[in-house]
Amino acid sequence: MLQVNKPSSEINRGYAEAENAPAQTLTSYLDIVRRQFPTMIAVVSACVILALLYLFTAAPQFTSTASMVIDTRKVQLFQQQSVLGDIAVDSATVETQVEILKSENISLAVIRDLHLIDDPEFTGSGGGLIGSILGFVSGLFSDGHALSEFELSRKALGHFEKNRTVKRLGQTYVMEIGYTSKDPQKAAKVANAIADAYIVDQLEAKYQATRRASVWLQDRIKELRTQASAAQKAVVDFKQANNIVDTGGRLMNEQQLAEVNSQLIMAHAATAEAKARMDRINDILKQEIPDASVADALKNDTIVKLRGQYVDMASKESIWAMKYGSDHLAAVNLRRQMAEIKKNIIDELKRIQESYKSDYDIAMTREESIKGSLANVVSESQLTNQAQVQLRELDSNAQSYQAMYDNFLQRYMESVQQQSFPITEARVISVATTPLIKSHPKTLIILAASLLGGLMLAFGAAMARELTDKVFRTTGQVEEVLGANCIGILPALGAAGAPGLGEKMRSGKLTSKGNPQPDLLRYVVDNPLSRFAEAVRSVKVAIDLNSIVRENRVLATTSTLPNEGKSTLSTNLAQLMAHGGARVILVDADLRNPSLSRALVPDAKIGLVDVVAQKARLEDALVIDPETKLSILPAGATSRLMHTNEILASKAMHALVNQLRSQFDYVVLDMPPMAPVVDVRVTSSFVDSYVFVVEWGSTKIDVVKHNLRGSPEIHDKLLGVVLNKADTKALARYESYHGRYYYQKYYARYGYVE
Repeated sequence: MLQVNKPSSEINRGYAEAENAPAQTLTSYLDIVRRQFPTMIAVVSACVILALLYLFTAAPQFTSTASMVIDTRKVQLFQQQSVLGDIAVDSATVETQVEILKSENISLAVIRDLHLIDDPEFTGSGGGLIGSILGFVSGLFSDGHALSEFELSRKALGHFEKNRTVKRLGQTYVMEIGYTSKDPQKAAKVANAIADAYIVDQLEAKYQATRRASVWLQDRIKELRTQASAAQKAVVDFKQANNIVDTGGRLMNEQQLAEVNSQLIMAHAATAEAKARMDRINDILKQEIPDASVADALKNDTIVKLRGQYVDMASKESIWAMKYGSDHLAAVNLRRQMAEIKKNIIDELKRIQESYKSDYDIAMTREESIKGSLANVVSESQLTNQAQVQLRELDSNAQSYQAMYDNFLQRYMESVQQQSFPITEARVISVATTPLIKSHPKTLIILAASLLGGLMLAFGAAMARELTDKVFRTTGQVEEVLGANCIGILPALGAAGAPGLGEKMRSGKLTSKGNPQPDLLRYVVDNPLSRFAEAVRSVKVAIDLNSIVRENRVLATTSTLPNEGKSTLSTNLAQLMAHGGARVILVDADLRNPSLSRALVPDAKIGLVDVVAQKARLEDALVIDPETKLSILPAGATSRLMHTNEILASKAMHALVNQLRSQFDYVVLDMPPMAPVVDVRVTSSFVDSYVFVVEWGSTKIDVVKHNLRGSPEIHDKLLGVVLNKADTKALARYESYHGRYYYQKYYARYGYVE
């Protein structure tokens, strides 16, 4: 903080140093919490207090629950007996039952059964402080007439539905019914009544549905009985009209057609067999000597015997012909006998041929006869089939009506039985009991929610205050925003009863008509070991260190706005330097509003204006503090001056400053503020350094930036910024090493006091 300030013409220049970058890290958030800690404590406390107030004023509520399950086994039994075709129980069915439990029919049934419209809890304003307030407010806007029974029912229904809860437990078939009331017994009673009303409603619905189904089935059975009888009579009449006779479930012409068709097949096979035998015998007759295998196939004993004789003679003839020659009488006789045998075989085959031909002709005749019979049967069958189409339709209608009649008759008998045996798929598995512990308000949950909500709201308020807090509070802000060193933080001083500078001067034969808070103007002299005095010393050290770089004897104190404490700082700084043995002169250069002159030397007749105008000598205008030997040059008569900036920029003013520079070690100029007037800007030619005073936590950052940006000549010679009127207790939250704790714990060892 005491380093030499480096001039710069830019106010908003960035800093590359990591320690000056405002990174939004955990540390920065902790800093925000530390700075806004009182606000956050106030917000959290308010939330907790509101929660406690609610807990103390809210009427306790008790919740009782009953559990109900949809029994799938009963559902299956009911579906087996039911005439209504219930669907299977699935997730959608359970959700549907939950909505039925929430319906107005169930709620109104419970309200009617328990006479809840006569209960003040349901038709009154409600309990507790909030309920009383709401009841009073609603009473102010009501017309005063008594509510009707319907209005009472609707009001009770609204209160009932608000405090009733029905939900499904997970993916199970269990439904939980709960009710919340100020009376624990009433809560259990209402919860059980809801379950009972639901079961009664389901039984009544099933009974009414079954009764309506029975009536409808009875009427439908009468119609179906008449329709079935008419359909059966139509079938019989049609059979008689078309000569359709059934035998064993089949029509007569169908049986005849099947039999004739079978005979035709057999006749055709016999004809084919006879023709095959005839063709075979014809082939045999074409051979010179019939084959033995064929003869065997014919199975004719005569041919077989002749064939054997023929073979024996052929063998003998071959032997005799070889032995005695073919012309031998024995060989000739044998050949003659063989020819006779061959002739006999052929005659026998011809006889067989005639027999086979006769059989073939008979088979052909029988087949043709059967074909004729089949044609007659087919012709009759075609006529019958045409009538059969209509007969089947009539028979199908008769069977359909009969089946419907039987089915409806069975269902009617079942519905009659169900009217005397009503069942429901829902049953209570856990009845509601009187709760022992209140369910609302939940003390721990409300306190935790209020604390959590308070913390969130408090952090939001802290962030809002941080974002809207556009004032200077820390040295880091000064260095980052203005690009200048913060050379001191002066604590705020209250009014004290110690003798002021005016009284000291009056003891030196100077008169004063009034001195508002004169103790503040010489606080460093009266309280040399105070924090304020130490902060002024830091400003003095910064001035001396800056003298190493350049001459730093003419100092000017200024500010952005009036009443920021620049006159207090300039007076105490000058007195500190003078009390240390330096030759110091304090010049009131605020010609527009010479408050310093009015406070220190209100009776002065001449001053700076007269010296600059060469109407008086410097020695005659100076006032000397008898204790610190501080020389004071008041402003003089400035009431009629219009162009004060011309006076400060004049050559005479330059000459006066040069004269003061040669006679004094330090020249302290109390300048006017920069925002209202432009007088400060014209003094940059003869002022070595400027001390800029900013009121801590009050002066807006944008105002200071705007004024310094418009006065680069002032910023280039800016020694540093002094934060004045700082609240040390609040400052500890922004910069802990500037807080009261550090001064009390550490600086008190060296004799520093408040």
